[in-house]
Amino acid sequence: MEQRRILVAVTGGIAAYKIPELIRILRRAGACVRCAMTPAAQEFVSPLVLQTLTGHPVRTDLFDASQEGEIDHISLADWAELVILAPATANTLAKMSCGLADDLVSAVLLATRAPVLVAPAMNVNMWEHPATRSNMETLRQRGIRAIGPEVGELACGWEGAGRMSQPEAIAAEAGLLLGSRDLAGEVVLVSAGGTREPIDRVRFLGNRSSGKMGFAVAAEAALRGADVVLVAGPTPLATPAGVRRVDVQTALEMRDALLAEFERATITVMAAAVADFRAARPSELKIKKEDLAADSGLTLELTRNPDILAELCARKGDRLVIGFAAESHDLMASAQRKIARKGCDLLVANNISSETSGFDTDDNAVVFVWPDGQVEELPTLPKRDVAAQLLDRVAKARGGDE
Repeated sequence: MEQRRILVAVTGGIAAYKIPELIRILRRAGACVRCAMTPAAQEFVSPLVLQTLTGHPVRTDLFDASQEGEIDHISLADWAELVILAPATANTLAKMSCGLADDLVSAVLLATRAPVLVAPAMNVNMWEHPATRSNMETLRQRGIRAIGPEVGELACGWEGAGRMSQPEAIAAEAGLLLGSRDLAGEVVLVSAGGTREPIDRVRFLGNRSSGKMGFAVAAEAALRGADVVLVAGPTPLATPAGVRRVDVQTALEMRDALLAEFERATITVMAAAVADFRAARPSELKIKKEDLAADSGLTLELTRNPDILAELCARKGDRLVIGFAAESHDLMASAQRKIARKGCDLLVANNISSETSGFDTDDNAVVFVWPDGQVEELPTLPKRDVAAQLLDRVAKARGGDE
């Protein structure tokens, strides 16, 4: 969202107290943010607060000569690349549906050609009223994007649907609407995280992969307009906005899930750290130490898991398949051997020798390796930036910059 122009239009609901945090998130992402407020909105949050956070005067009055002389509501509507209406009250949604423009916010909403994202917030009975439902359906048919509302305890004391979505979720949805769209029309299949190979009902073989790199790739692909499927091993990470997630546990489950999605995919990114081996005969019961001889250890017989990346590469046809390789030493030599052996279109070699990059960190140090021997080493970057760099090259390979 770097330098993208976002207008946050605030209406009169108690959820307006979340708007300062929404603005902070948008600004941290690099967006240029301005605000417009209805008179009722000013009862819940001060224009001075929003002006301080955005660095711009807050528009509040359709008929304020001093404000109209600086930027009238048409100019404000034209300035915005995206309008976020939050909280979107039942009254404002009704006015939008009917095309009314009796205050600054509703006039901007009627005048803008930018995408509009609404975040409804109201009492559950108001949300479920047939009039509100009809208004929302009308707005959706006109191309208005909605997020929420969430279900939970409401400020009025009721329980149910009506809570405004959290600022992080609204900002993520805004990112989807403002994405570069250079992967629009592509179906991107991403694997992420480690796998757990059971030893018994309690124990498993695993690794330190957090899934952060694969989740970053999935989030970035969705921002760029792709239809994204994320096959994830066990991880507490939240599903990125706009992504369909398939959860798995073992390498065999991951293989089955990836093969099921692969035929539809045009781009596959294998960022998962899939276990190479599994227990040959996992116990159906918990193995108890008292059942073993006092002076004996436990010997595990391991068998190889299938090579999912090689299998997908053998089937890829005109699809792009990108592999990842976690290496602690001999990074370049190991990566070049692996890309030759697997047959993928690009290999991302992770340097996991540093405690500040690689597994279970927010940063990554990678080298891009192509089949023709070309290599490109990136500096240590946040994983979201590595994902962006990777998909820049994927989009180019798919003709997205032509």
